[in-house]
Amino acid sequence: MKIRVKRIHGVATWSWGVKNEGCCIICQNPFEACCPECTVPGDGCPPVFGRCEHALHMHCLVKWLESLKDAQHKCPLCREEWKFREA
Repeated sequence: MKIRVKRIHGVATWSWGVKNEGCCIICQNPFEACCPECTVPGDGCPPVFGRCEHALHMHCLVKWLESLKDAQHKCPLCREEWKFREA
């Protein structure tokens, strides 16, 4: 018996590879979705990581840091000084 494939429908998925956290701690949207500032998920709205290992959407973090009155930028979850994790 011979079998012939007429069509193949490929399906692909992607993720940012964020460990232990499936969503942004500010907007509560998954990292695979976009933040409230964006209309399309993707490279325009990547997750950013602090040295404290917490992850947030880039735009959510920027808004958070801009909202702080004092000059000390702190992680919204653990309140450690916010410093970007080095690659």
